[in-house]
Amino acid sequence: MVDLFYKGGPIFMGLLSLIMLIVISTSIIALVSIFKDKVNDYKGKSHRINRIRSWGLLAFVIGLFGQLIGLYSAFRALKMGEVEASTSLFAEGFKISMVTTIYGSLIFGFSLIIWFLFRKFA
Repeated sequence: MVDLFYKGGPIFMGLLSLIMLIVISTSIIALVSIFKDKVNDYKGKSHRINRIRSWGLLAFVIGLFGQLIGLYSAFRALKMGEVEASTSLFAEGFKISMVTTIYGSLIFGFSLIIWFLFRKFA
């Protein structure tokens, strides 16, 4: 798992991990506000709950951006002749560039599940 973290790029994977922590903490805050508040402040609760989905969407976009930067770097290296183009090298580079996208998608999926459950019970 740590190997995938470094292959995905510490900057993007670290940023995505930070967003995951924000999603979890925002979820906990929203959960506490849903069950603790006796007043039915639907607008306030809805705003807190929608933040969960927004952070997840940001994670998805950053994951895609990380993949695009990785692919751009790989194509630039192939074009400049720094690396000899082979099918296995290209497949490995594409696989590594997908790590940030998969991680961002998992965070987005997690945030959508939490968002849906909170919307249903709030």
